[in-house]
Amino acid sequence: MAEFENIQDLLNDFRSNVIREAKKNLSSQNTSGKLSRSLSSVVKESKNSIQISFEMEDYGFFQDRGVKGVKSGKSLDGYRYTRRGGAGSSKGMPPPSAFDKWNVKKGIAPRDKKGKFIKRKSLNFLIARSVFEKGIKPTLFFTKPFEKFYKRLPDELVEKYGLDMEKLFNQITDENFKRLSKWI
Repeated sequence: MAEFENIQDLLNDFRSNVIREAKKNLSSQNTSGKLSRSLSSVVKESKNSIQISFEMEDYGFFQDRGVKGVKSGKSLDGYRYTRRGGAGSSKGMPPPSAFDKWNVKKGIAPRDKKGKFIKRKSLNFLIARSVFEKGIKPTLFFTKPFEKFYKRLPDELVEKYGLDMEKLFNQITDENFKRLSKWI
């Protein structure tokens, strides 16, 4: 097995490429930019182990993997909105205030039957209810770059440190889920 001059450089390239492409994916979705700006990563190397961690806004994990609504939708990890809550679920609908800035940025300003603008609070509620019912479609903005650049890591590095892509990805998502468990 070939030894590497600088494992830290290889792993820094890996994390930089994943974040760069995830940000590119988010920009193509015409989002506010908050999630993109929150993406970060740390690589720590020691003699016999390595640690890679990725962080982002709390909702980014759900944006990537999806959340099933109470009436329809799909989640790659089994996350779902429910009326009662339970394991792997979010109790109730998302807070309507979470959509306020998004509505303004998108220029969403529907009118009622009389031609008057619908109040922003009402619009936020309607969008939150729609998300609750239909869920959040998986975008894989993070998953796809992660898998793509993982496959490009040298085989010797993967073997030496026992980097199993599924295990590594699950470790990253499990850490985020533990952090998010207070949120959902």
